[in-house]
Amino acid sequence: MRQLTTAPQDVAKRFQYWQTRTIVATMIGYAMFYFVRKNLSIAMPAMQLELGITKADLGLFLTLHGLLYGVSRFANGILGDRVNSRYFMVTGLILCAFCNILFGFSSTVLMLGTMWVLNGWFQGMGFPPCVRLLTHWIPPKQLATKMSIWNTSHSIGAGLVVIICGYVVNMGWRWCFFFPSMVALLGAVFLWFALRDTPSSVGLPELNITKDEKKNENSKEFKEIIRKRVFCNPYIWILAFANFFVYTVRYAVLDWGPTLLGEWKGISIEHASWMVAGFEISGIVGMLVAGWATDRFFGGRGPRVCVICMIMSTVFITLFWGLNHPPMWMAALILGCAGFFIYGPQALVGIAAANIATQEAAASAAGFTGLFGYASTLISGWGLGLLAQTMGWNYAIGALIIFGSMGAIVFMFAWKAKANGYEEDEKK
Repeated sequence: MRQLTTAPQDVAKRFQYWQTRTIVATMIGYAMFYFVRKNLSIAMPAMQLELGITKADLGLFLTLHGLLYGVSRFANGILGDRVNSRYFMVTGLILCAFCNILFGFSSTVLMLGTMWVLNGWFQGMGFPPCVRLLTHWIPPKQLATKMSIWNTSHSIGAGLVVIICGYVVNMGWRWCFFFPSMVALLGAVFLWFALRDTPSSVGLPELNITKDEKKNENSKEFKEIIRKRVFCNPYIWILAFANFFVYTVRYAVLDWGPTLLGEWKGISIEHASWMVAGFEISGIVGMLVAGWATDRFFGGRGPRVCVICMIMSTVFITLFWGLNHPPMWMAALILGCAGFFIYGPQALVGIAAANIATQEAAASAAGFTGLFGYASTLISGWGLGLLAQTMGWNYAIGALIIFGSMGAIVFMFAWKAKANGYEEDEKK
């Protein structure tokens, strides 16, 4: 006779199903945001030739896009802690796709810049709902490992789009925007059917309940939660400042990689796109290792792992800078190793911020650190483009080494941070 499943076992199985479904769906969904964000780098060389746009102009596109994205991610992080994540994420992805389509039909610097800046704002509707969903579905002691798995969506999306655009650009640079937009719109349909909001929305118990949980219902008390858990938390500020340097290095390679490799190393656009994709693919492995190591060896203390990763990433960027004419395989290997280590901090900053701020303010904390991260486009976008145009790529890469070193130093100030804010609530 078959034994009947008890109610607690049934709840556990259902929760596991929805947790896995949420992680997979948000991974696919967030990768789609990258399809309509990291496609510009492959189109830039062709745009320079066809439209006569300078590196400084393209760098300004990247900078304004990044700055507005950072502000949007912060603003939408606060909003994202209070609204239905399914509706929020789907709406953002659709709007990004339409901005890309309009960008593809544009030819003037003003119109191109306007569309790319608007895309930056709507991109800020992608990450906050993901953080909110994951902190509601994953226990804090598993968050570094499982959210690192989720975080591979960054590299999957960016890696796939640069490979695809490396080939479709032969049909014309505009197809670097039309084709990814079609894929993103299909992704929005998928998200609509795959996602649900919190566990309670499907009849399951909530995780990580703290004494501040009910305060989310009141606007005044919600503001107090944000003030206490985000703005008055010194470790959130340290992570935010460190994130500036992480993203400076990461986005410099993603945004300028194809151009840099072509002009500095003489590599074709097809091979350069594969090398930048290799940077992303190595980052996937780096994220997984960093997340696993954080939970396994560092008790969930992500900033400690960030210190190690930032140092090692800077070492490999220095090697890349020091080799004048390396074989292509060696340049790809060194660049891949830099990606392996830089993506550890890229994933762990958001994870650590979400855990320290707890689920009541997770999206707000992630948005705040993201604001600093994308402010880095002042350096990685416009600044690096201007430096490369006036001084050459040798000086531009040398500048990245300095920023990588500074990032490692800032992370050291968060060495003593607790693994999460739930433990502090229990003590109180």
